[in-house]
Amino acid sequence: MQVRYRSVILICLTITTAPLQAQDETAEKPVWTPAFSMEFRSINGVTMSPDGSKVAYVVRTPVMEGEKSEYLSHIWIASADGKVNFQYTRGEKSATNPAFSPDGNYLTFLSTRGKEKAKTQVWAMRVLGGEAKQITGAEAGVASYKWSPDGARIAYTMRDPETAVEKKAKDEKRHVVLVNQQYKYSHLYVIPFMEDEEGERKAQRLTSGNLHISAYDWSPAGEAIAFAHQPDPRINTSGLARDIASVPADSGAVTQLVTWEGADNNPRYSPDGHWIAFTSNGGTEQRVGLSDLFVIPATGGTPIKLAETPDRSAGLLAWSADSKTVYISEGYKTLRRIYAVPTDGGKPMVVTDVDGVIGSTALNKATDRMAFTFQTPDIPVDLYTSAVQSFKMTKLTDLHRDIDIPPLGKTELIQWKSYDGLEIDGLLTYPVGYKKGKRYPLILNIHGGPAGMYAKSFTGNPSIYVIQYFAQQGYAVLRPNPRGSSGYGKKFRYANVKDWGFGDYEDVISGVDTIIKMGIAHEDSLAVMGWSYGGYLTSFLVTKTQRFRAASVGAGLPNLISMQLTNDIPGYLGAHFGGEPWEDYEIYEKHSAIYRIKNVTTPSQILHGERDVRVPTSQGYEFFNALDRIGIPTEMVVYPRTPHGPREPKLLMDVSSRILKWFDTHVKGKGKDKAAS
Repeated sequence: MQVRYRSVILICLTITTAPLQAQDETAEKPVWTPAFSMEFRSINGVTMSPDGSKVAYVVRTPVMEGEKSEYLSHIWIASADGKVNFQYTRGEKSATNPAFSPDGNYLTFLSTRGKEKAKTQVWAMRVLGGEAKQITGAEAGVASYKWSPDGARIAYTMRDPETAVEKKAKDEKRHVVLVNQQYKYSHLYVIPFMEDEEGERKAQRLTSGNLHISAYDWSPAGEAIAFAHQPDPRINTSGLARDIASVPADSGAVTQLVTWEGADNNPRYSPDGHWIAFTSNGGTEQRVGLSDLFVIPATGGTPIKLAETPDRSAGLLAWSADSKTVYISEGYKTLRRIYAVPTDGGKPMVVTDVDGVIGSTALNKATDRMAFTFQTPDIPVDLYTSAVQSFKMTKLTDLHRDIDIPPLGKTELIQWKSYDGLEIDGLLTYPVGYKKGKRYPLILNIHGGPAGMYAKSFTGNPSIYVIQYFAQQGYAVLRPNPRGSSGYGKKFRYANVKDWGFGDYEDVISGVDTIIKMGIAHEDSLAVMGWSYGGYLTSFLVTKTQRFRAASVGAGLPNLISMQLTNDIPGYLGAHFGGEPWEDYEIYEKHSAIYRIKNVTTPSQILHGERDVRVPTSQGYEFFNALDRIGIPTEMVVYPRTPHGPREPKLLMDVSSRILKWFDTHVKGKGKDKAAS
């Protein structure tokens, strides 16, 4: 008799966890668990002093004592020779976004320190230490900021604050939401760094009206600021209509510099002041994803396209000091690299030819040295530095020296050909203690996007899916990069347009068959899991095959019709399917798991955030209710306060352990005898 599982679980956890500390030598050796993975910290917000002698960086740690479930970030400073490394900010309020002053004497950062319920403001301290001083008093808080080249001023962006009328209506419980009518725009301000004779700093607003500012940059002489803007703050708009403009830094009229169709972003002045570099999809809407490099004269003109980078998804970092080269960051297959792109039309050159993931890159003013993070599947993240012209890594930190790292399941890159001959990459993590000749249960782990990518990052990191935790429990884990993934060029990224659930399905299934043929996985002990688009493909996969013993659908979208009409990025889904549902109902139905639900026999778990607007929670309920009504074992887990993925460490820790329990019940419980053969 088939046992039916039907449950909706609203997660409300209270976990007490001791502060991170060195492992007791007499204690039992640790093993991989979600709680243990939380000991691995992350680094972001890397910045280099103008002379390249110091690197400031942000270390984020979880705080989970008692009722707390949050992250605390603080700034550290390391000398570029690796001899000095110390914590720069402290306290119960996070400090993020560090930036050195142009003379290198001050370090500014963002924080909500100060009075109770304070807004995020810019704070400054001398690099040598001392008391932090609040620089801005932005009513609605500072979103981002940048020093002027001479260090006399700071530019920042702030969302429009709540008006007195709006506050009164809210206090009196009379306020309503007018959809797509009550935008709060982000505008540009400048403020002196030093106080005036009266001990004040008076901010000056530079922009107004119905434009929303994202990235911006000071001209080298400090007389103007170039910025990217869009007509409203919606995330969907950012991928469809974003232009480049400039404004005098002491107020004046806005001058439009780039106004063609599509999204233009991240303007950067060349050091000689003659050019502005920016990323763009080239005057046409490319909503599936395209980011090429362009330059224009600083006063405006016809954009000039630079050489295409391998993936055509360039993330602009900086100009070279001689204004002849632009440095960018970009995914390359399972790696992440830095490239130098000449402005004379020459081909991009690889700067960081290393087998791993380069991130959070910063350069000094002379652009002859760089600081960055680096990690591999077996090595957790740390901070490094190198010369730019002759890349050789020097390690500056040993962030996890106090952690006794358990044995790892080996991770290796494998390749196979899909049904049509397309070559697919995947990262295979073996079970901890793997023995050649023994077959193991296999988890197929599908990434989001679909333009995401699995890179060679550390497999013990805290995440939705803690890879080493599953490996510790005797599972092999395959993470494929099917068609649609980033890192393999535009043609590959666009290869699943109007083809979700078909070509990509063949890519991942042929990967599973490859692992079985290698003698590693047992064909009767298969499980599948994925989040967002990975959840979509998981839900679609179980309608096409009965090979999998268990599935876990994270923030999946089984009904593309209702998804397109309720999410916050309709432009993205519309681009993949050529229009709206009423323009081609059949294609949306063809690629939706919900219309094939009668084919499902796989016990399927549903995980979803309570406040998800990217993939609305109703998508999870649709799949869960349909599975229950046709008698398939299922459970639904709803994470409170959670958007498109857990943001609180206690909730993040819950995901992998809950999935493992589901898999152990339905994979090992039914196939353990065969899996042990």
